[in-house]
Amino acid sequence: MSGATIRQVQIAAAHDGDAELVVTLAYENGGVSHITLDEFAARTLLASCGTSSPDDLIGQSWEQVRDALVASSGRFAETQDTKK
Repeated sequence: MSGATIRQVQIAAAHDGDAELVVTLAYENGGVSHITLDEFAARTLLASCGTSSPDDLIGQSWEQVRDALVASSGRFAETQDTKK
């Protein structure tokens, strides 16, 4: 997956009404993937890229998206650990 970059970003509404980002990743071989980021992951991605505008994410590495997803899922793991 090296070389994949964000090609397009769309704002969408989640089932609960919160905003989500749908990120289109473009790969070197011409393939594309659509990744949906919840509000936490979207905010993490924007912050890690140093922007507040989804349009400024275009051209960023897929690794930024991966890291935002890890951060988002990690917050649930931390919550579960504190309940034990």
